[in-house]
Amino acid sequence: MGDRETNLDRARNLIGEECGELKKISSIYETAAWGKVDQPMFLNQSLEINTPLKPMTLLQQILEIEKQLGRTRHEKYGPRIIDIDILFYNDEIYNDSLLKVPHPALQYRRFALMPMNEIAPNFFHPVLKKTIAKLLEECPDDLPANKL
Repeated sequence: MGDRETNLDRARNLIGEECGELKKISSIYETAAWGKVDQPMFLNQSLEINTPLKPMTLLQQILEIEKQLGRTRHEKYGPRIIDIDILFYNDEIYNDSLLKVPHPALQYRRFALMPMNEIAPNFFHPVLKKTIAKLLEECPDDLPANKL
């Protein structure tokens, strides 16, 4: 919602300031809405960061950044100003009621795999035992995802 590119830019800057050093930044992809399709296109981007924060602390910081940017949670998959997910945390597996890493639906979402594939095609999913490139190749999601 709103100025999508500015929202991404602000989120990226805040992540760099409050979560850790930005190591890699993908291009921005415009993608069809997933899960609730009757809404405008989304912008997606992947970041690789070097963080001193543990997974739950990182999640808390990300939720705070979303709040700073004006995110309110009303409807699952509904329109939102920003949505920041932790897709991986190194090769660790983390399973908590509030946080699951690797992201449990990543392999079904072209909008997440395409930017991730740009910055880390050979990253090995620690649960599925496949690279990001292979997950993208096998992804059943055929919604458009176009690099801007």
